[in-house]
Formats: sequence, structure tokens, C-alpha cells
Amino acid sequence: MNDPARAATDSSDLSGFSFRDSSSNPDTPVQQPRLWCGDGWTARVLKNEDDDGWAVAMIKDGEPEPALTGPWTMGRDKKNPKPLDGAAFSTLVKTASEFVRRHEQQLHAALHQSLEVDSRGARVTVLLDIVPDEDNPYALLSAQDESGVQLAAQRVSPGFKLSRASATAWADGGFLKP
Repeated sequence: MNDPARAATDSSDLSGFSFRDSSSNPDTPVQQPRLWCGDGWTARVLKNEDDDGWAVAMIKDGEPEPALTGPWTMGRDKKNPKPLDGAAFSTLVKTASEFVRRHEQQLHAALHQSLEVDSRGARVTVLLDIVPDEDNPYALLSAQDESGVQLAAQRVSPGFKLSRASATAWADGGFLKP
């Protein structure tokens, strides 16, 4: 796809497309009917190639891919998209920011788990921290006493399942490799 005008409207291929003119000042907001930049985000209205509708892609400045892509409203002529405006852009920024925040929270929750268990008459917090390295992923299983002092740490498989039973068994077993 060598035609830049086509690349700007093709919703299926956003790779290699700069959402901001490289010669423009990144602090200067762009406010055009199909392109709106500001607050660290860029909104671009794109032709939906799957049907007769339009879509809007929200990309966070510095990111290679859109954080969120969704349908966009048709204009009054039922042919062209409704132009972007300040209110719509603010709503899109809020929605995209919330989407990114929820995704980051879910990722953090999946990678960092903890449980409190009773073992040998004491309260122990068992933590599992997964390191999703592309070449060598692993997890670190650790235990802390009530004051936060580390009692043990073991490197385990990233597929290790932390449950109340596995945490209690590990603590009761003297923190030997599970």
C-alpha cells in the first residue's frame, strides 16, 4: 500500500502510519474534522472497509497501535462521517484512557497475586510475581511474615497456580521448592 491517502483511511492497516505530521509541533493541538490531537491522544476517523460505516481509532502519543478502535457516527448526509469536535474528542480520550487503565489493572492482577494463610501458628503472606520475559519467563514465589520480613523466596514456573491450598502447603512444608 503505497498511496498515503489510502493508508490514512484504511482501518485494517494502521502500521507505519504517523498520526501526527512529523513537521508539526507536538504541543500544538490538531483539530480537523477527521483528525484531532491533544491531551496525549490522537483520534482519527477511518473508513470501515467491512461495511459502509466509519470508525474512530484512538492512539496514545508514542504508541505504535491504537489503544481503542470503535464505530463512528455518520453525518447528516448518511455518507460521510460526523466531524470530530472538542466534546466528542474529550469523551473519546476519557473512554480510551479508562480502557487502557482497566487493561493495565487486569495485567497487574494477573502478574502479581498474594494470599494470607495461617501456618505454624503465624500469619504468612504468600506472593506470586510472574515475570513475562519473552525468552525466559518465570515466577517468583515468596513469603513474608506479618511485619513484612521476607521468610523465603523460590523461583517457580510462570504457570504455577497460587491457591490457598498451595500456599499453605508451601509454608507448612518449610518453604521448600514446591
